[in-house]
Amino acid sequence: MMSDVALILLACILAYFVRYNLQWFRVVDPASEIAFSAYLPVAMALAAICVVAYRLSNVYPYKRTRGLFEQTYDIATATTASIMMVITISLFFRPLLNSRLIFLYIAIFITVILGFSRLAILLTLNRLRRYGVAVERTVLVGAGDVGRMVMRNIAAQPELGYQLIGFLDDNPHKGHTDIGRFRALGEIDNLESLLATQNIQRVIICLPWQSHRTAQRLLRVCNQAGVFAQVVPDLFHLTRNQMQVEQLNGIPLISTNSATIQGWNLFLKRVTDIVLTLSGAVLCLPLAILIAIAIRLDSPGPVIYIQTRIGRNGRPFRCFKFRSMVSQADQLRRHISDLNEATGPLFKVRDDPRLTRVGRFLRRYSLDELPQFINVLLGDMSLVGPRPNLPSEVDQYEEWHKKRLSASPGITGLWQVSGRSDLTFDEMVLLDIYYVENWSLLLDLSIILRSIPAVLRAKGAY
Repeated sequence: MMSDVALILLACILAYFVRYNLQWFRVVDPASEIAFSAYLPVAMALAAICVVAYRLSNVYPYKRTRGLFEQTYDIATATTASIMMVITISLFFRPLLNSRLIFLYIAIFITVILGFSRLAILLTLNRLRRYGVAVERTVLVGAGDVGRMVMRNIAAQPELGYQLIGFLDDNPHKGHTDIGRFRALGEIDNLESLLATQNIQRVIICLPWQSHRTAQRLLRVCNQAGVFAQVVPDLFHLTRNQMQVEQLNGIPLISTNSATIQGWNLFLKRVTDIVLTLSGAVLCLPLAILIAIAIRLDSPGPVIYIQTRIGRNGRPFRCFKFRSMVSQADQLRRHISDLNEATGPLFKVRDDPRLTRVGRFLRRYSLDELPQFINVLLGDMSLVGPRPNLPSEVDQYEEWHKKRLSASPGITGLWQVSGRSDLTFDEMVLLDIYYVENWSLLLDLSIILRSIPAVLRAKGAY
């Protein structure tokens, strides 16, 4: 808070310098110029009013779940309200500030400076949290639909700082079966002992509404242990993006939205796919020609490998890739089945003996997927989306896995920028469902930009 006061005063000083020294846009009449000594008390009063306004506008206290745009918007609106109050007060204390333009400069400089300060804080915290610093050891209670929804949000946003050490559930099939890297810690009654021995800092309760008494009991347990606890309401398993809330004389009326990637959103995503794919195809054409020549010279067989994959709403399609394995790879798979390192229905071998010399390089940098630009133009795939699976893999889906089929598969996705093949199958699915539930054009563009360094680092690629 005190740092914000210092930054607000800095913004006011910059505004004074621009208005009265640089005199941008409009020359100051010497008779209207105000001395800095008279201006400084106004700046200090404004800083105090801004701090109060920020508190009322929920700028304080800091919440890790609030994004940069939300924070900057709140700062801008609260700053504007504070300046309007100062202008109103100044009408009764003439002569205070004759220049109204300086107030515009103050509003702009405060918003920009505080916005960049929030950006610096977020970038620093994000970097630290990705390396396990400044994180909260968290336990999830409940591994049903709501619990998995929370898991995929935590998996997709490690920068939030939740270190989920595991989950509790009374269902024996859930409470004793890990989901990806998230450990099953047994039954709900184990919570008290976990709080006493595992240095837990946060508990997130995701129980169905029928278990509200259990939730209340767990809140008391956490309160007695001095551990911060939160409850996720089991409201038809909906996220904020899937509902709209209106009020009828204070009574909340909730309506549900359909999937985010349909209608106008689907049209917008499709147009973006076509424009970016055509641009990318033109840029990558010389590289694709060189790759095709290298494949042909390296080993016998076709340049393009065609395989049936499952697309949106379970529809099969022909997926195109540069061939990275020997021609008999599918027949040889059964001979190396004991080398499988993947979980769930996936089949992955880190040093797959079926890879050709060129294919190993292509896989490392995901260059084997360049022909999937054709699938994007045909409408079978999108640039960004869930990983396309084989029919045999889809046949092994659990019921909750199937939600990832509600979006077109993508060349890249959250799984690509979050670990690639180092992720377990359940972790991939959690990330894919998070993407489906939280889609936006900005999220797509962010994933595309993050895919470039992820591919160049080649971490988790095999």
